[in-house]
Amino acid sequence: MKIVYLVVRLLLALVFVIFGLNGFLHFIPQPPPSGLAGQFLGALFVSHYLVVVFVLQLLSGLLLLINRYVPLALTLLGPVIFNILLFHSFMAPAGLPMAFIVTVLWLVTAWGVRSAFAGIFHQNVEPQ
Repeated sequence: MKIVYLVVRLLLALVFVIFGLNGFLHFIPQPPPSGLAGQFLGALFVSHYLVVVFVLQLLSGLLLLINRYVPLALTLLGPVIFNILLFHSFMAPAGLPMAFIVTVLWLVTAWGVRSAFAGIFHQNVEPQ
């Protein structure tokens, strides 16, 4: 199981390092999407919101790659992956299979460090 976790963590890391770097260096040619997806991405680009997303992707991917602060990296990537799923579900369904693959990679990686997340699942917590 440790080998599966290692491979999945490294795959997830590479996906986000590559796509995070691509946001700045544009080495993967992608035609701009059309329709509502294009308008949405255009608004995110013009507002510089995507810069924050690419930084989060790159930083989290690097943390996963070097195996440091993995729960933090997963916490930062959770909302990014959720938004990727929503974007592809509602506006660009062609990318939905890759979004599902990334989600599964995230879930397997999170399962490997599930003890780090145990504290957030307490129903009642007394203040200290």
